[in-house]
Amino acid sequence: MNNEQPNNPLHGIKLVDILEYLTENHTWEELANQVNINCFKNNPSIKSSLRFLRKTPWAREKVEQFYLHSIRR
Repeated sequence: MNNEQPNNPLHGIKLVDILEYLTENHTWEELANQVNINCFKNNPSIKSSLRFLRKTPWAREKVEQFYLHSIRR
């Protein structure tokens, strides 16, 4: 059975990879302005952001959408 997801641009991309890309190309302050979530505002780190985003689907979706927007520029 073929598990490919041709219509999913995030298929095969890990959340940690998304955060690493975003933090390499944006400051935490820019991320907090673009995606209004506390894990980017208060003592931000990749580790704490991963923990929060894995438990909070609505926030993860916002970060993923910002990532997709960022790579399309």
